[in-house]
Amino acid sequence: MQKATNANSIPVLMYHHVTANGGSLSVSAINFEKQMRGLAERGYTTLTSSQFADFITGKAPVPKKSLLITFDDGYLDNWVYAHPVLKRYELNAMLFAVTGLIGNGPVRPHSGQVGVQVPDCPPHKLAKEIMFSENPDPVMLRWDEIREMVSEGTFEIHSHTSTHKRWDLLSDASINKNSSFRHDLSTSRDTLVEQLGGVSDHFCWPQGYFDDDYKSIARSLGFNYLYTTDARGMNVANGDTTHIYRFAVRNRPFGWLGQRLWLATNPVLAPLYNAWKSRSDARKQKRKSSH
Repeated sequence: MQKATNANSIPVLMYHHVTANGGSLSVSAINFEKQMRGLAERGYTTLTSSQFADFITGKAPVPKKSLLITFDDGYLDNWVYAHPVLKRYELNAMLFAVTGLIGNGPVRPHSGQVGVQVPDCPPHKLAKEIMFSENPDPVMLRWDEIREMVSEGTFEIHSHTSTHKRWDLLSDASINKNSSFRHDLSTSRDTLVEQLGGVSDHFCWPQGYFDDDYKSIARSLGFNYLYTTDARGMNVANGDTTHIYRFAVRNRPFGWLGQRLWLATNPVLAPLYNAWKSRSDARKQKRKSSH
């Protein structure tokens, strides 16, 4: 029997940080290099957003060993550590940027340059504190850095709202979560048009939260491909474009990632694994809520 040459599902990798030492929501620069080198050496194809869209809508097949790399938020370390590695191995990724936190200023050094001192890129907890401070610039990307990443083909830029707020959790009676979310997403869309000349129809939910109202609003604003933090499913041709599954990449060398990719695309084992993990998640949540 001839082996299939096209993918039956597309795993979507979720990163936040690539830093010197790794940690919570962060892959170390060394392990990220090992992961990307492993993908390149083993013949994986990193898809663009349009290639992924054509696959999931059933318009066009993609090679068997295809995947999508995504980054959330828009941290400076994506430029300092991830960009030069992606460029070295001729791979590409999608970045969901919190547009209201992206600033202006000169392009800073990155680790692919010789004889330069790169900016300090703190771990996630501290980066998050600075990210939402009055001056997020020390940990967030600048527009000129983004434009250079785009021009060199390492990153595409997509919306992650303008503020990254969970409007559903804000208790102020004057706040309507739906109108606030609509304004937040509209502002992000307008900023991307102003800064980059256009906006895609791909969008990632801040903090993974969405409901039916949010999905309806996103679609009404022209966003047709909606990315979750839900890892318990497979992205298949003619699948649900409003619920794109992603799994978080751990701070480990390529061996772990290679095994996870194999499991994520196995047509028999992947559904069994996802069902088992879903039951396990439900039990953990039940125990947590009972305490």
